[in-house]
Amino acid sequence: MREVVLDIPLGRIAALRNDGRGPRVLALHGWLDNAASFLPLAPYLRGLDLVALDLPGHGHSVHLPPGADYGFPLALNTLLDVADALGWESFCLLGHSMGAGLASLLAAACPQRVERLAVIEMLGALAEAPERTAARMREAIAHRLRPGRGLRVFPDIETAVRARLQSQRVPGTGLEVPQLRLLVERGLRAVDGGFVWRSDPRLVQPTMIRMTQAQIDDVLRAIECPTLAVFADPAQPYLPDAERRRRVALLPRGRLVVLPGGHHLHMQQPQAVAQAVNAFLGAD
Repeated sequence: MREVVLDIPLGRIAALRNDGRGPRVLALHGWLDNAASFLPLAPYLRGLDLVALDLPGHGHSVHLPPGADYGFPLALNTLLDVADALGWESFCLLGHSMGAGLASLLAAACPQRVERLAVIEMLGALAEAPERTAARMREAIAHRLRPGRGLRVFPDIETAVRARLQSQRVPGTGLEVPQLRLLVERGLRAVDGGFVWRSDPRLVQPTMIRMTQAQIDDVLRAIECPTLAVFADPAQPYLPDAERRRRVALLPRGRLVVLPGGHHLHMQQPQAVAQAVNAFLGAD
C-alpha cells in the first residue's frame, strides 16, 4: 500500500491505499491503532479500492486544536469530508473496533452514501446506562483538569513494542510481536533521545457522553445497507456473545460470521477475515 494525504477542512488526513480497481472501501482502525492495522489484510483485498485512514489524532493525521473533542460527531463529519476529497459519492465501509463503531453510525446517518458495511469486533457503540450520564460527565471533566504528563520517550522501537505488548488487557488473546510492530512503527515519531507516540494524548481521556442502549438499538435498525459483522471467538467482555448476536438481529440486512481469534482478528487471521469480506463486498 502507498502513502496518500487528503486535505480536508480539519487538516491533513494520512492514509494507505492499494489502488485496487474494485469496490471503493474506507477502512477505519480501532482506538489508539492506525492505518497499519489493515496491512496484514491488504494483500488479500487486492480486488478492492481500499483506503485505510489514520483517524484524527492517530498515526500521521492531524491532531485536534486545543479545546476540541474527539467525539463521534466530529469523526463522522471527518469521514464524509474524506469521501468528498476522494471524489466518492458512495462507498463501502470496513471498520475494526472503534472504527467499526464509527462505521455503524455513519451507515445509519447517511444511508444514501454507504453501499455496504463490514465491521470487525464492534457493531454500534459502547452503551451507557441513563443513570450514569452525569457521573460520566463529571469523570471526564475531572480527568481533563488533571495536569498533563510528559510523553514517555522510548530509547528504541523494540522498547515501544514491548510496552504495547504489556498493555494488552487479556493475555493470550492479543497481538504477537510481528503484528504489534506494524502498529508501533507507524505510531511513533523520532525525538531527541529516542521515540514518542504520535497519537494525541487526549485520546485516552474518558468520553464525556455515550449513547444509551436504546439509542444504539435505534441506530442499528436504521442501517439500511447490507451489513457483515465479523466477531472473534471467544467474545470480548465488553460485548458478550449474546449481546452481539442480539445487535446483529436488529439489522435489517445483517449477517454474522464468528472466527477463532482475539480482538485484532483481522491482523491475526487476515486470510479468513478477507475471505468473508471479499465475498460480502463483491471483490473480484
